[in-house]
Amino acid sequence: MKIIVGLGNPGQEYCASRHNIGFLAVDKLAERWGVASWRERYNALVAEYRGDETVLLVKPQTYMNLSGRAVVPLAAFYKVPYEDIIVIYDDLDLPTGRLRLRLKGGSGGHRGIESLLYESGKDEFTRIRIGIGRPPQGWETANYVLGRFSQEEAPVIELAIAKAADAVECVVKEGFAKAMNKFNKG
Repeated sequence: MKIIVGLGNPGQEYCASRHNIGFLAVDKLAERWGVASWRERYNALVAEYRGDETVLLVKPQTYMNLSGRAVVPLAAFYKVPYEDIIVIYDDLDLPTGRLRLRLKGGSGGHRGIESLLYESGKDEFTRIRIGIGRPPQGWETANYVLGRFSQEEAPVIELAIAKAADAVECVVKEGFAKAMNKFNKG
């Protein structure tokens, strides 16, 4: 079994924000796989896909900064090792639309990842970072990440979300090394 976690914030006001790109990527996977039945479990919305391997799609409902409080109990309940967890989230340090896959490591200042590291005490989960770029001069970072993508950014982000979903499928079917070689280019 694999757990695919999209990081974001619950609620309509955040649904299309830059910070919710992880939720959008998980929604893209659910759409591709024909998964429509979500249920609440351990402070998260959870949907199950049964392909060659069972995959749990997860959207924590704890708000970004407390994401670990949803993911850690789910991993424990399903007895999924952290090596089989893939976390998708936004990254200010990558240009808009750029993907980076990484195995292990620190948080890079991302509060959702900090929460996951703190709650689990482990860093062995796969990360798929989707670039959202830096805020324009004079913008507060919080306002930027909680803001919506511009019309110019929208097609770039849609493509990045689709590529993130492709990367997840590659990790699940072919392994992390192959996915990293394929998706960390450019």
